[in-house]
Amino acid sequence: MENIEKKLREEARKLLTEKKVNVIVGYERGTLPMTATPCFITTPEEADKLVWNRFCVQNLAKFVHDLVMQHRESQKRVKPEDRIKKAFGIVARGCTSRSIVIHLQELQYDRSEVVILGVPCTGYVDKKKLAVLLNQEEILDGSVANDQLTIKTATGEKKIALKDVLADNCLTCRFNNPVISDLMVGEPAPAMDAASEYAEVDAFENLPIEERWAYFSKEMDKCIRCAACRNTCPSCYCRICFAEQSQPQWVGVGEDKTDTQMFQLMRMYHMVGRCVDCGSCISVCPMGVDLRKFLKKLDKDAFELFEHRAGASVDSPAPLSTYKESDKEDFIYNPGGGSH
Repeated sequence: MENIEKKLREEARKLLTEKKVNVIVGYERGTLPMTATPCFITTPEEADKLVWNRFCVQNLAKFVHDLVMQHRESQKRVKPEDRIKKAFGIVARGCTSRSIVIHLQELQYDRSEVVILGVPCTGYVDKKKLAVLLNQEEILDGSVANDQLTIKTATGEKKIALKDVLADNCLTCRFNNPVISDLMVGEPAPAMDAASEYAEVDAFENLPIEERWAYFSKEMDKCIRCAACRNTCPSCYCRICFAEQSQPQWVGVGEDKTDTQMFQLMRMYHMVGRCVDCGSCISVCPMGVDLRKFLKKLDKDAFELFEHRAGASVDSPAPLSTYKESDKEDFIYNPGGGSH
């Protein structure tokens, strides 16, 4: 990854020097060991801050969308002849590029407004898995080499296999490389275990409905409605969220468990054909709510019913915004597959 990081900095420096972008959204080293955090690079000199490693977690497409919207808002009070156009660079792995595709399909911004620095990805470290294996010990220092983590804690040095701490969404990812990019940094990454992508959903679907509801209720009982999942999701960009509307009021703001369930159910259904399984919502959830299982179920349905994978191609419209004349519509009249 060192070569990718070096090339990434070179390309970023060149884009900023030639003024092809105003800002580059990427990752920089975090303040804690073995962490990375989103950063905004605005000068060629700052390009050396960019990193690309196993600790780059957040889907950066969220920030590009916010930057574009902020710039457009700032131009509203400027005379038309004085308005300036900006372009925003972004370091994008496979899932990030898919979120950008969704933004483009939903006409959030023009393709000319974003410059995509594509990077190959073979998964990032799930800090929660790592914490469990370390018995919640504080990480004092660490490094990654040859698919192994070497970690120093107060009780000594520990070695952990990288495969044991990769995020679940990364383990079965089929989009290891960007689906769209302007510059590709590094060689394409090998495929992960995509054949097992829906294995967990398949097992869950086979449970009795009572058990599935009990699991959903148990997970939703953990939710404290902090909205971290919504705030980090690249596909959640409404200026006023349904959860905060008062006319009409869709969801109460109290601690009633049915309001929490409704908030999560409605947010999940907003993700139909739009969730790219980047894992950002899981990574920021302070309560460890298993949101992914339900989102992957919707993802599976979108693929099986509509042959659609979210953000896989700019030319592939969202499943709920297109129609095929050859569609028999059996799933509408008989969704359960049995007699009715």
